[in-house]
Amino acid sequence: MEKSYNKSTLRRLGLIYGIIISLINFIGYMIASSGSMPINNSADFQIWIKFLDENQILNTILAGFSFIIPIFICVSYSFGSEEKVTRRIINIPIMYSIFGALGWLISFLVEAVILIHLSLVGDLNIKNIMLSSFLNISQMCIFISTFAFLVLDLIHRKVILPKYFPDGLVTSYPGVIKLSTGGLVTIFYLSIGIFPIEFLLYTFLSYSMNYDFDISYGVYIVIAIVLLFGVGMTYFFSDHFSNPLKKLNNATTEMTNENYNVEVDVVSADDYGDLADNFNNLATSLNEKSRKIRSIQDSIIRGMAVMVEQRDNSTGGHINRTSDCVRVFIAYLQQTKKMDLSPSFCNAIIKAAPMHDLGKIAVDDAILRKPGRFTDEEYNKMKEHAAAGKSIVEKVLSEVDDEEFKKIAVNVAHYHHEKWNGQGYPNGISKEDIPIEARIMALADVFDALVSKRCYKDSMSYDRAFEIISNDLGTHFDPNIGSLFLECRPQLEALYNSYEDK
Repeated sequence: MEKSYNKSTLRRLGLIYGIIISLINFIGYMIASSGSMPINNSADFQIWIKFLDENQILNTILAGFSFIIPIFICVSYSFGSEEKVTRRIINIPIMYSIFGALGWLISFLVEAVILIHLSLVGDLNIKNIMLSSFLNISQMCIFISTFAFLVLDLIHRKVILPKYFPDGLVTSYPGVIKLSTGGLVTIFYLSIGIFPIEFLLYTFLSYSMNYDFDISYGVYIVIAIVLLFGVGMTYFFSDHFSNPLKKLNNATTEMTNENYNVEVDVVSADDYGDLADNFNNLATSLNEKSRKIRSIQDSIIRGMAVMVEQRDNSTGGHINRTSDCVRVFIAYLQQTKKMDLSPSFCNAIIKAAPMHDLGKIAVDDAILRKPGRFTDEEYNKMKEHAAAGKSIVEKVLSEVDDEEFKKIAVNVAHYHHEKWNGQGYPNGISKEDIPIEARIMALADVFDALVSKRCYKDSMSYDRAFEIISNDLGTHFDPNIGSLFLECRPQLEALYNSYEDK
């Protein structure tokens, strides 16, 4: 579906979300300043407040960092180039929730620099002020970033993404930030776990420094244990939720690549276990249907090849024998590992071998069924079957999804009569320009023609057949592949000896 947004859409969304971020920022500021903690009454803190009152410019700078910087960054983010528009629209919730807290972090760093300077030039103990400021700022950042993300993400998922991306697939765009389940669990933990604990720490610290009592170390130990427990639970929930989803996602990717022989290893009495069971049942069903479809395709292909062969008086059984010959030779190459052939290539060429002579459908019966040798004119007509085979195979396999198989099948039909020295047909190409699948098919095709009985000749002995192939290495056949074909002689002889009539 054509996209229905542009740079103005990004700016409009940026403005709306920027206003929301500003409101959340203001709420966070009001929460932080709504009460006066006793720590603010300490002598050192009063010196700091007096210093800020006397230097209003610093107050302005700190406020500017807290509010103006997030607005500036949000505005800059909304003016991305055309190629960045899509990913920036999708990433707005996570990016703006970070921007909202960024100003407070920068404000704290500026405040820390000023305090360190004051401690160096005057008698000011900044430890408590820094600790108080850190706890206060970190509460603000946690509140603003998590609350902002939850609000913006809710709007995004419910309204914005469905409107501008009705087809989904938002995670497929380059540069999109994909928040994991662990990331979401962490955000929730920060908002409902760390935030209240930091507030308690801030309160305890404040009262312990300004009243005549001490907070026992046991309280801090309990808080530390609660924090560690929260971290542990966060990890547990993250692992509990994310692992099944990762397995399901990986398995779905495999199915997208047409590998239906997958299984999700998730066994649990919950929704994830139920989802995994349903997925596995779906995968099994699709795998069985895919197997049946492939079987039907193979049967149709072989049936067409057999129909062609039945029109040809001179090549009875040729389709089955050459197919078996290719299968035996490929098995030898895989076993000896003398050629680096992928399993998918090996399967494809074996499956494509029966199609190598489909072009003979286009040859006239008077020529194809002639009980004897061809005249030069008839032979030239017969040679047209290679080019015709290319067109026929392309049409027959036009709806097949396996692009590698289609390419190999077309090449086998088109080029199996090409020769290493360039003297073959239909294009007269040579050496490595001839696809490797066609070079392999040429060996099987010629070998069967030599050792099989035809209406115009008797079958040839194995010794003579392999001698001819050996002599033609480097002229008719690829010398490297041909040498390996000669090495496969025992297996090929055993195959042909198994035929009652060849």
